[in-house]
This record gives sequence, C-alpha cells and structure tokens, in this order.
Amino acid sequence: MDWDKLRIFHAVADAGSLTHAGDTLHLSQSAVSRQIRALEEALGTTLFHRHARGLILTEQGELLFDATSSMARKLDTASARIRDSEEHVFGELKVTATVGFGTLWLAPKLVKLYEKYPDLKIDLMLEERVLDLPMREADVAIRMKEPSQSDLIRRRLLSVRMRLYATQEYLDKAGAPAAMADLSPHRLICQRPDQPQVAAGARLVQDIMAQNIGSTLTVNNYFGVLQAVLANLGIGVLPDYLTADHKRLVRVLPDTESGEVPVFLAYPEELRQTRRVAVFRDFVLEEIQAFRRRQSEALLSEAIGTS
Repeated sequence: MDWDKLRIFHAVADAGSLTHAGDTLHLSQSAVSRQIRALEEALGTTLFHRHARGLILTEQGELLFDATSSMARKLDTASARIRDSEEHVFGELKVTATVGFGTLWLAPKLVKLYEKYPDLKIDLMLEERVLDLPMREADVAIRMKEPSQSDLIRRRLLSVRMRLYATQEYLDKAGAPAAMADLSPHRLICQRPDQPQVAAGARLVQDIMAQNIGSTLTVNNYFGVLQAVLANLGIGVLPDYLTADHKRLVRVLPDTESGEVPVFLAYPEELRQTRRVAVFRDFVLEEIQAFRRRQSEALLSEAIGTS
C-alpha cells in the first residue's frame, strides 16, 4: 500500500471529517478526498460511509484503522527513541494525573524538572477519567489506584489518606471540635458527592455528613476545597499530601481519616527505554522521597510539641 495514502486515511478516520483532517495535514479537502478515493480503488472496497454529519468507518475501514493506529503508535515510539539521547532530553511527554494531585502536588514541582531539562515539552492532562496508556492517550500516568492493564510498568509512589483540615484563624474564631458530633455547627468543605473521586474519601464525607452538618460548600475538585479552607470558610476534607507544602493547614480531629489510598506511577512497557519517560520517573521518585522526609520531620516536630 501507499504509505502516504495510509497516513491520510488515518488522519481522516481519526478526525471523522475530510475538512478537519485536511487542516491537520495542511492539505485541501479536495486533495484529501482524492487520496481516499484512490486508496479505496486500490483496495477494491469502501472505507467510509458518507453522511451529513461526517464520515463513519465501514467494517473494512475499521480493520484498516486498527492497523494504521498500531503503526502510528510504533512509529511514535521509534521516533521518541531515535530523538532521545543521554546528553539531551527533549520532545513532548504526555502526562496524566488526577486534578487534585496534578494541580496541588505535581505542577508546582515541575520547575525543578524544567531547570534540568529546559527543552522538554510536557502536556499535563488533569482529569479523573483514566486514559488508556497502551493506546498512547498518554505516556505516563499518576493514579490513585493500581492500573489494571498487564502490559504496563507500575511503581507505587506513596499512600494517601483524606483528613480534616482548617486554618488556625478559623479554629480560633469558630472553635475546634473535639469529636465528630461537634462538627454540626461548622461549615464542611468537600468534593461534590456526584464528582468522580476515590471511594475512601467519599465514604469519609458520608460519615461526616451524618453529623447533621448545617452549612456546606461543595466543590468539584480538591484545588477549590483547599482555596476555601485557606480563606477561613470552614473545615475541609483534603488529602494529607498537602500538609508538607501548606503550613497554614491545621489538622482537625486527628483520629478521623479515610482508608489508605495508593498512588501509582505507570507507563507502557514499550517506553521503558525512552529517555523522557526515565527522567520524569526519576524526578517524581526524588520528589516523593523529599516529600516523605518533610512529612517525617513535621510529625517529629508535632510529637515534640505535644510532649
């Protein structure tokens, strides 16, 4: 088959439109259409159903798209390995993480990685949806559960618990609760129950809501919860990885917390030797070690202060 026609077919199938594919390929719609017709004639089959809303792959088109998708992934991997070198790390790295961990822990630390590798181009995709790494929706993932795919390299980074936090200013004004029953007059700040979140955190919120909380502020991500807590609006349910970087957070009800939530880093086996993936992995592991040291120091300081 003509490789150039396959490349154009793949772009059209991916976009579902001749016009959008043409924009991506920097070709006119008529030029793209001619190449698709020529490919269909060469194969002796119809690859697309045409209708007013766009293009839909036929059964034969689906078979060819599976093949070109596999080819594209392998070419991306080969290209990455060719471009990478021990001395110079550059190019795009697609990283996915949850909104909370990505905005509150990962993004603020990336300055150190860019200082070391200024030519990296990181595409940070923050969402609760689990992207498909084998299908190359992302190169590296940091997730709040162990990945299920067997062909991934995975590394457990740390364990997280959801706990109750407020500022000292808020507690001085509203009073510090001594037991769960004392939460009733306080404003609870937490993620919305209908938002995707770790089950352990959702269960903790349910237990607290059972205390007849009078006032609540629900937000669709932990970044919003943190900002509201720092603004002295109430007591928030937040992951404990925040405490090392936000000294104003004071733990409320030390015996109240969620179950343990594991955090994993994962990437496809085929990217094991890719330099960009390796430097990102090593960077995250170094930051996790530094974070654990800060956590240990904070716990030791707290123990000394209460003794």
